[in-house]
Amino acid sequence: MDEDPILLRGHHLLLEVSNTHDNTIYTNILYRKAKEFGKLFLEQLQSRNLLFGELLTEFSKLIDFSDKKIIQRAAAVQALCSVHLKAGDGNHIDFIGFSSTALWYQQEILSLVMRVYCKDQLMDDLIGSYASRYVEYVPSAIQDATKCGKDLQGKTPAPSTQRKHSFEKLIAFLVNELTEDDYQVQGPVLKPLQSLFNKMFIRRGQTAVSVIGDMTRATLLVKNEKDLRVIVKRVEEAFPSIHGKEFQGPSEVGVDTFLHQVFKMKKVPESDVIPYRFKANSSQKKRMDKGEPLLYNLNFFDGIPEYHRVGTTEMFVAFELQIGFEAEVNGLRVDHLAYEEGRILNAQPLLKAYKVVHEKSDEVNASATSVPSSLDGKSEDHNDFELISSVLEGNFTNCKYRALGQKEIDGEGMAPIAPERLCLNNKRLNIWANQNKAIILDGPFELDPSRRYSVDLISFRVDNRISGISVGLFAYFGPYMVQISAL
Repeated sequence: MDEDPILLRGHHLLLEVSNTHDNTIYTNILYRKAKEFGKLFLEQLQSRNLLFGELLTEFSKLIDFSDKKIIQRAAAVQALCSVHLKAGDGNHIDFIGFSSTALWYQQEILSLVMRVYCKDQLMDDLIGSYASRYVEYVPSAIQDATKCGKDLQGKTPAPSTQRKHSFEKLIAFLVNELTEDDYQVQGPVLKPLQSLFNKMFIRRGQTAVSVIGDMTRATLLVKNEKDLRVIVKRVEEAFPSIHGKEFQGPSEVGVDTFLHQVFKMKKVPESDVIPYRFKANSSQKKRMDKGEPLLYNLNFFDGIPEYHRVGTTEMFVAFELQIGFEAEVNGLRVDHLAYEEGRILNAQPLLKAYKVVHEKSDEVNASATSVPSSLDGKSEDHNDFELISSVLEGNFTNCKYRALGQKEIDGEGMAPIAPERLCLNNKRLNIWANQNKAIILDGPFELDPSRRYSVDLISFRVDNRISGISVGLFAYFGPYMVQISAL
């Protein structure tokens, strides 16, 4: 046994900490490659800034608006405090008057984008085998920024083999009565990094917990309308509770209720696919008005509602199979770009108002340097100005937080048992538990859920026969559990 305990401290990155505490992080376990934490942090920061700049530039081209600082400010204010502003309709906020561009919010959203994007691609590396007690694992957070930067310059990579198998099982269930000549499958493909960024930072960019329903997408193209109706009927009969009904996500019913609902949902036979929504695709408005849709979206969770959180922003991840009549789908794809542009600006009314006002001003007077703002020189709008300034600068000293709880837990260990709950944000734990490679060392311990807690220190001893170990703290989350700290 080691004489001194290993000390674990919380970081945003998953760290490999040795008991010599030499301030290094292993970026390749097999070859024992390590970097100093300070150097790795600076490399990550530089990669993140370059990546964010490229993503924001592409978005600015999409809406034909070149002032990226205005976009940053508008997106942050829209997401974080727009419902609290006093300014009435018809006015706009002159974002030029604010010095900060909410860099803290930018980094938070970008971290979440990278984590969601890269997570699935490592699934195959985590599985290992039942025979081997050792699985090489390097935390993805160490390499996310560099990988995303490379992918942005090239072709979006394919999803993991495990994810492909889930789509194959779902499609096999749907086309049970058809022959291979009756349909064609396109994909599955990962959601492009730019599209994911637009959804999380620009289009929705909200702090309320939400569901990304199409992180990986495939399309099932059916050759004739009759066979399409057969597939639709099969879904309706097998999953009557999800057809045509508005999906109640965590932001509507609360996270706990949402998770219990998903936990009880029916799975596709002989798979872990959990369909939760089946509806006509909204891009075919004329056909929907007539009650004759020819394109449907079937959204599903794969085993669990995968959960990601960075700072105050939370997201659940799900997947989508589009099912449609081949000729109809090909026609709709021609108009997809314009549809995207309108949807993005409609979801960013503050940015849209600013853009419209300044475009009109430029038409009237090309030499104008400013436009009357809802916050200029009006004392009744001073609170708005203060609120926006505080949010953009990340200054929340006046916010009322719940009391910080203090509790020392001196666990004595317990007989090791396998986890009984699936983990929403640690895929490798679910895989390794199924292979008898994961155990609970101690707990559970009860804490007051009305208080906020910060983990300062964990200590434990490791037998010298163990060459590698991953240890974490977990919390019950509805009928599941989540990892809150990791080594």
